[in-house]
Amino acid sequence: MRIHARALTGFDMIRRCGSIREASRRLNISSSALNRQLLQLEAELGMPLFERLPQGLRLTPVGEILARHVMALLQDVQRLEGELAALKGLRTGTLDVASVAALTPSFLPNVLQRMTELYPAVSVNVRIADSVECARLVASGDADLALAFLRQKNPAIRQYAVGAFPLGAVMPATHPLSGRSQVTFAECARFPLVMPNRELSIYADVVALAGRQKHVTVVLETGSLDLMKGLALRGLGIGFLNRFGIEKEVGEGALRHVPLRPAISNQLGAYVRAERALPPALDAFARVAADEIALLERQEIAV
Repeated sequence: MRIHARALTGFDMIRRCGSIREASRRLNISSSALNRQLLQLEAELGMPLFERLPQGLRLTPVGEILARHVMALLQDVQRLEGELAALKGLRTGTLDVASVAALTPSFLPNVLQRMTELYPAVSVNVRIADSVECARLVASGDADLALAFLRQKNPAIRQYAVGAFPLGAVMPATHPLSGRSQVTFAECARFPLVMPNRELSIYADVVALAGRQKHVTVVLETGSLDLMKGLALRGLGIGFLNRFGIEKEVGEGALRHVPLRPAISNQLGAYVRAERALPPALDAFARVAADEIALLERQEIAV
């Protein structure tokens, strides 16, 4: 059996894109040439790798098996290239990072600034998604690292670093509860609330608290941090968030983040694919992200 690296690269891109046309565009080759590569690969294996469906291509069971091996192979190649570059005194590479939106105002800029200072030759691409999708992207090999709030373990990924951050009631500085050091959900429920929906990792925790209250006025349920923040700023309802994404407003005094009692924490983690040996560029980014998580966790404890 002779399988060429070019055919495996083409197969992996088709898997990622779900179509030959889009994969050929990204690889900068013709659709017909990429299709021939795929047909030759399937002929070599003696089995189809994709189901041809009206809505696109879907991996067959054989394709799923090959995809796992190709993913590991291509990531090992990336690691090899990074290690060879490191031997030359270079820190180069391109990283794909999946992150939740709450980290875009402050956390990610801090990490990316530090990466630029330490490793200016490393290029980082950032994709924004919810926590579950971030984990899926890493597990499938479509992202190198995820920064997410995960509630359930995923055996396909491993936790590189984690920090615990308290959930709090978010309100304007002029709100009657803003002077408290802690607040219960029952106290918040005397006022209009902006509740998270299932898109946010805090949903289950907040709904469990709300379930104990008989009378709750809910202005809106949303999966948008920005919308919850905007309504809280206008005094239209108390929101429930950790400090990520509202750092500027809290720092300027426009918003108050009052920790809930009993205490509830979200765990922000940096995740990579299970059993993957990290190339130097990815290891460097993971360490910088881990340092930022640890720093912010210490700051939370000090508040």
